[in-house]
Amino acid sequence: MSQKETFHGVPGILRPFKEFIEKIGLKKGDQIVYYGVPGTCTPFVELLAFALRSLEVEQVFVPFVDKHRAKRIGHVEDVGMQARFGPVMLKPKAIVIMGGLAMPNVPVKAEQVKAAIGKYSEAAVIGVCFMHMFEKAGWLDIISFDCLIDANIDPVEVTR
Repeated sequence: MSQKETFHGVPGILRPFKEFIEKIGLKKGDQIVYYGVPGTCTPFVELLAFALRSLEVEQVFVPFVDKHRAKRIGHVEDVGMQARFGPVMLKPKAIVIMGGLAMPNVPVKAEQVKAAIGKYSEAAVIGVCFMHMFEKAGWLDIISFDCLIDANIDPVEVTR
């Protein structure tokens, strides 16, 4: 990674993500695997997957780093994308690591993620996090990202 750009809002996350996926030249049937925390990361994974709905790629969510619990992400009419179809054999051409894995109290260490993705050395590695989570957790020293999307969601305004 060498070029840093700034975007805004949800499109500022989704457009660069889709552009990167298109740039690496995935073909019909190629697989993208997302590693993340169930519940916390899942909605963001499904949003990222929705951005790629026009591509004919297989998308898979892996809870934490447990490949045995992997779920295929599929389109559900009138809902969007949902991770719910399994089992799945992993053969990623692209790997997305969600920043929720780097949050305190999550039972996953950077070294575990590095070991899990190390089996797929030809796959592009993308990081998606909020509020500099990978940097704060020291993961940037352990995992090399081909693309890193680091979004801010601060401040959060609530009117009651």
